Amino acid sequence: MLTALGAHALAGGKTQMRLGLRFITLITARYNWARNELAVGQREIARLWSVDERTVKREMAKLRALGWLVVKRQGTRGRVTEYRIDLSQVLEATRGEWTHVGPDFDLRMQGAPEQGTVIPLPIKGSVPPPSLDDECEWSLAQTLLHTEDPGLYGSWLHALERSDRAGGRLTLRAPSRFHGAYVQTHLLTRILAACRTVDASISEVTIRV
Repeated sequence: MLTALGAHALAGGKTQMRLGLRFITLITARYNWARNELAVGQREIARLWSVDERTVKREMAKLRALGWLVVKRQGTRGRVTEYRIDLSQVLEATRGEWTHVGPDFDLRMQGAPEQGTVIPLPIKGSVPPPSLDDECEWSLAQTLLHTEDPGLYGSWLHALERSDRAGGRLTLRAPSRFHGAYVQTHLLTRILAACRTVDASISEVTIRV
């Protein structure tokens, strides 16, 4: 996503470049990926961007107008406004620049499985292994995935919940749109393989929020 944002910013004029750079810096410095949340005060953002708070208000309003930032919880006295990234809006806005990065990047962004290292999310404390009390297919598959890679399970797979089963289609619910999109792009093949190992009748796994 950061690469797509950078390519998009560089393809525009000075205003677009500046907004893109500020957004990328805000994400890399202060975005909580595990919670899909940005909770930073205007004064801190102004210091990060080397601008005044009026500029921060204007730029944050632009990011909301673009749909890139969505208010999760409005700020009150003593509490800053909390935002989340709308990944679908960012991807749609940057789609025209994907090919500028390269055909491999374009394919990955369109949903083709990435043959690379999956980045673990920082998790506080230890994530317990999955429970087998309900003996459903997803619990069994989670146990297999946890055994294969506890770190990957704790970062991306532990939070997925069984939503529905219709014939050979298993639907899982992700805690956020970003989380779901990342799993859909990078881990769906792995999840489907684990599900088919414990239940051969599963032919498809879908992720929703």
